[in-house]
Amino acid sequence: MSKVTHSVVSSKLTRKYQATIPEDVRKVLGLGPGDSVAFDIDDATDRVILRKATDLDMRFAQAVGDTLTSEWLSDNDEEAYCGL
Repeated sequence: MSKVTHSVVSSKLTRKYQATIPEDVRKVLGLGPGDSVAFDIDDATDRVILRKATDLDMRFAQAVGDTLTSEWLSDNDEEAYCGL
């Protein structure tokens, strides 16, 4: 029978809403410099799962990003979303 463990680690947000991924989390996910992460959002439970992004995640993000870039290029959009 395998032993189940559960840990909680935290990180503080900067003024730009950025956070450092703690070393313990990086080790579990196998993250290194230049890797991307994905956030799986479960609206029903208000939980978010952080995981190492796959090639499919990155291709999807690129495809969606290309369509949004052409739609969100106004000065008003830049002002509204520049802090995200």
